[in-house]
Amino acid sequence: MIRGATKLAGLAGVVITSALVGMFVPAGAFAQASWESLLDRLVGRWTMTGTVRGEPASYTLTGARTLEGRFVELHMKDVHVPPAYEARVLIGCDSTGHRVLAHWMDSFGAAYSVPHGTGVIHGDTLELLFPYADGPFRDRFTYDRRRDAWRFLLESADSSGAWGEFASYDVRRAKSRR
Repeated sequence: MIRGATKLAGLAGVVITSALVGMFVPAGAFAQASWESLLDRLVGRWTMTGTVRGEPASYTLTGARTLEGRFVELHMKDVHVPPAYEARVLIGCDSTGHRVLAHWMDSFGAAYSVPHGTGVIHGDTLELLFPYADGPFRDRFTYDRRRDAWRFLLESADSSGAWGEFASYDVRRAKSRR
């Protein structure tokens, strides 16, 4: 009986130790590190050119780590003076799960910043889904390593659930000022 109790106590110790390690080293920590690496590629000064609802659009974009490095903040601003559109997007890896969270706030006001987006990273593509009350949005940011550039595709779903392009941008590093 004592031998069985010793084995049971040993097994309990392994289970408790595993649980404690799991509390400090989240599942997917290694995958999360590669996700963070992709988010780091958004850091810097960029130019965005493309279309919104079929109309030409150009923005400046600045990406920077913020809030103790836990998020990448993207600051988009229309190049027109005064700007017709401005947004701040906070993107971070969820340390408790296998997803990315994003908070999109823009010049349309607080009501349009709810709800947050959730998504995942597959290779060099970040995909986010924002379940807005008037229909979902899907943002796909794809990094081109060869060009050190991004392609942003924003889609909205119609009432039947079919996805259509809302906006698309070619995102290139801004030329340094001298």
